[in-house]
Amino acid sequence: MKTKEQKEQDLAVLREEFGNMGNALIVSFQGLPVEKDWELRKAMREANLNYRVVKNTLGRLAVEGTPLESLKDHFIGMTAVAYSDKDPVGLAKVLSKFAKENAQITFKAGVVEGRAINVKDISALASMPSKEELISKLMFLLNAPAQRLATVVNAVPRNLAVVVNQIADKKREAA
Repeated sequence: MKTKEQKEQDLAVLREEFGNMGNALIVSFQGLPVEKDWELRKAMREANLNYRVVKNTLGRLAVEGTPLESLKDHFIGMTAVAYSDKDPVGLAKVLSKFAKENAQITFKAGVVEGRAINVKDISALASMPSKEELISKLMFLLNAPAQRLATVVNAVPRNLAVVVNQIADKKREAA
């Protein structure tokens, strides 16, 4: 059994972690086998996301005064918190994919950028392209006109060289 000091240390660690997070999803994992829990933790770790099983009382106390305070009422039953300071889409994608494969994982609530979202919105969030995908699409759109301009500018000398080469080939054939 933990002492009061250990519980206060755990609470301080959670408050510090939750204080920096603007994106979190609360899930229930009732009946999830240990092997599957390990798979989920591994997938979260590979995506640079955080996942923590939290005692409900400790969770309620830890979210007070943080951007995750709207989740306070959802710490009921077996509860885990998945959170990220950067990527809410990646967080939703990893958990949604895992929840589709394992019916024991159910969403309770979520916070994105400090705002509470509905459970229905989590699937919409998971279907969005990731931040990296959006940046690559934007970079492509910004780079495309420059590429087209370079192609057009290079086409004139290339076409001239082809015409000169064809004329030289005809003169060689005639001679």
